[in-house]
Amino acid sequence: MRFRLFPQIFIGIFLGLCLALGLHSCQSTIAPETPNIAQSSITPEAQLQKSSQPSLPQETAAIVASAGPEGLFNPPRGDVRLLVISDLNSAYGSTDYDPEVDKGIALAPFWRPDIVICGGDMVAGQKSTLSDENIRAMWAAFDDHIAAPLRRAKLPFGFTIGNHDASGALGVKGNFLFQRERNLATEYWQDSAHDPGVQFVDRFEFPFYYTFEYKDIFFLVWDGSSNNIPKEKLDWVEKTLASPKAQSAKMRIVVSHLPLYGVAVGRNKPAEVMANADQLRAMLERYNVHTYISGHQHAYYPGHRGKLQLLHMGILGSGPRPLIDSRTPPWKALTVLDINFNSPELTTYTTYDIQTLKVVQYEQVPRFLAGHNGVVLRRDVEWNELTAKEKSFCINRLGNKLCGA
Repeated sequence: MRFRLFPQIFIGIFLGLCLALGLHSCQSTIAPETPNIAQSSITPEAQLQKSSQPSLPQETAAIVASAGPEGLFNPPRGDVRLLVISDLNSAYGSTDYDPEVDKGIALAPFWRPDIVICGGDMVAGQKSTLSDENIRAMWAAFDDHIAAPLRRAKLPFGFTIGNHDASGALGVKGNFLFQRERNLATEYWQDSAHDPGVQFVDRFEFPFYYTFEYKDIFFLVWDGSSNNIPKEKLDWVEKTLASPKAQSAKMRIVVSHLPLYGVAVGRNKPAEVMANADQLRAMLERYNVHTYISGHQHAYYPGHRGKLQLLHMGILGSGPRPLIDSRTPPWKALTVLDINFNSPELTTYTTYDIQTLKVVQYEQVPRFLAGHNGVVLRRDVEWNELTAKEKSFCINRLGNKLCGA
């Protein structure tokens, strides 16, 4: 009896083994397809963006993560992206930088700019008691904190000289009061080890006056470390802007330390802006300069006057200032400037409070600023859009001429 049951038991065991193997085979086939089901919900565009996003340096990733659950906003990229910074220095003679400077430089890989632009005041000079050794030490510190990291990241660095870098202030005899600082700034920048990586068009009197280009954008840098540009230098400026090279570009940008118009408390006075601002602006408009980037005022303001866009850069270093006629506390800022050649506006600003990493909206700054030498309108506001009360405020303070275009 037991022998008669053996074939049945054997067949049962055999069928059970087959069934188990079949189920295992099915599970092995299904398991690898599970990620494919999840991936099917991701669009090809999202996959491409994710795969093309380079991994961030550890320091950069940590700062991005600190922005909070919503993350750090990265605006839509234009045809060309600039990262604009300014006024990096601390107290006179300092060889250290505020943490916001290091933070801003560390974040550059996140925004992946094509070029970094600086509105000046990279070191903390303009003090006659500083020795050559002190001044060289400041430039060495600048190299450690700013220039060298940008070189390692292969980011070109276009800059203008500020009054704390190598002031162009003149004495009663017409001599430069800070000639040593100018000599040592030149020594630093003309060292091939400190090549800023821009594509020069004309080195003229680099680092004080020069031009460079990037993807159909023509940049002219002048010495705005004091409020006066000598006539022979202005002749060079005008000749350069009129040149076929400049005029064939899709966009022209001028970079200066001092702005054309006053916008900040404590800096709204003649010595703190370029002399003959309206005449300079008229010349720049004549040659279709689109944007004038400046520093020095220690306050961010996205403005325009006439046809000229005026980007008054915020500060990363010490001493942010409030805007005139504003109750908003001062903050430290940098700006990501995207250029879209087919856009009517051409430029888009995304400005960050570097301490909070929040985006600064236009509505957070006044609609206009009535500085001592002329009104500056916020870039999204025109004069005819001001209220009667706003126009009256400007005219009562400045008169019709300085409130007009």
